[in-house]
Amino acid sequence: MKEKIIFATGNEGKMREIRMILEDLGMEILSMKEVDIQADIEENGSTFEENAVIKAKAVMELTGTIVLADDSGLEIDYLNKEPGIYSARYMGEDTSYRIKNQNLIDRLDGVPEEKRTARFVCVIAAALPDGRVLVTRGAIEGIIGYEERGEGGFGYDPIFFLPEYGCSTAELSMEKKNELSHRGKALRAMKEELKKALGFKRGI
Repeated sequence: MKEKIIFATGNEGKMREIRMILEDLGMEILSMKEVDIQADIEENGSTFEENAVIKAKAVMELTGTIVLADDSGLEIDYLNKEPGIYSARYMGEDTSYRIKNQNLIDRLDGVPEEKRTARFVCVIAAALPDGRVLVTRGAIEGIIGYEERGEGGFGYDPIFFLPEYGCSTAELSMEKKNELSHRGKALRAMKEELKKALGFKRGI
């Protein structure tokens, strides 16, 4: 039987990206939904790192298995790095991203391109049953576009524009997005950390 890693999310879009990147670890990657865990975890940290660690440790304590958790968000320089750690909760958790995206575009109305700089940040924490915690971070730089573009991706992807590719992250192929994205970078770094931490036991 394959050993398991639980990823503390129920987001299917995220799980697709995660499985593609971690598949060669040779472990079963399951979401919280798939193992039927419903934990109401209060993410009260003041940084992406703190929130990812809070989530990973809380679920590891419930399951006794390796748990990965991420905290990610969009930082817009002109808006003092908003929405930042509040990206998922910005304007309320149940507000659609179409409304959130339009609100951010409206707040940048008239702001020239060179001041529309932004980045997606992703921090991944792994909580191991032996008490060790591993943390990695990835980021991708871009600008906030003037309208939503693209049907791929999710969340703020349609307004996050990559000038060097001439498209939003919602217009990238899944493979290209995984290669460039903040989550892809953080996951690949975490994969290497896990190999180092677990390799001696599993011959990964």
